[in-house]
Amino acid sequence: MRRRFGEFVLEQSQRQLLRGSQVIHLSPKAFELLSLLLDRAPAAIAKDELVRTVWPGVYVADASLTNVVAEIRSAIGDDARQPRFLRTVHAFGYAFCGEVVRETAPVVGGTWHLVIAGRRYALTAGPNVLGRDPAAAIPIDHASVSRRHAQVSLRGDGATLEDLGSRNGTYLNGRLLEGSAPLTDGDVIRLGPVTIVVEGWLRAGSTESQSVS
Repeated sequence: MRRRFGEFVLEQSQRQLLRGSQVIHLSPKAFELLSLLLDRAPAAIAKDELVRTVWPGVYVADASLTNVVAEIRSAIGDDARQPRFLRTVHAFGYAFCGEVVRETAPVVGGTWHLVIAGRRYALTAGPNVLGRDPAAAIPIDHASVSRRHAQVSLRGDGATLEDLGSRNGTYLNGRLLEGSAPLTDGDVIRLGPVTIVVEGWLRAGSTESQSVS
């Protein structure tokens, strides 16, 4: 998934922030925070939720979040006092306040992967269970992940994500999943603190855009 705002493009699958052809450096935490704010725009997100998502299972001081927000603002040339993009919600948290255009591209041919901590897992036709169960198609050994937490099903040229009654829920692009939902290249799945990036084989020249302001 690509997200456009102002003169910038955030490429989820490549984990890059671009201004034209120029790559703008962001630390991994800054990239995750910016991606979350763009996903939830224009909603305000509480500091506690931002910390739990970007630093799962780790205690961090308030200054850590403040420093990452400052890094993002510096990278995109934003002013905290007169923000174009990143708004401080005093005594609460932060919100992305600019217009966001989300572009998704369909995936064809059954070539799908999930990327977890830098490792790519190939998906097969039919259901692919994710969880702590060693027999799962994609085993995830983390105490916050249920034995059979969720599944990605490949049928024809499409893929869907479904929660399997997990204890902590399944999140797709920052939102709690209810029922099932279709997947596209660049989507981000979260099982507890575990982040998973969807990679697919893109059909050249075919995109779908959605503008959010």
